[in-house]
Amino acid sequence: MGLLDSFGALVSSLIASIVLLVFAVLSFFITVFIVQVGAGLAGYSTLSGDFVVLSAAILATGAIVAGATPMSSLAGVDE
Repeated sequence: MGLLDSFGALVSSLIASIVLLVFAVLSFFITVFIVQVGAGLAGYSTLSGDFVVLSAAILATGAIVAGATPMSSLAGVDE
């Protein structure tokens, strides 16, 4: 049963990786929309698309890294 357990762990890890990748791409698209709307509200109508994508990529990366960091030790939460 050790081989089947290892195979099950591998499959569940692959499924989790695919789900996390889909969520990362989705959060990137939402961040691009938010940056475009925010730039429009601020009056930057001539903002180039590459700056929108760059700022959205930096924001999405920061959110993903912050979500993956174990911050429970700072909050005093015991697992």
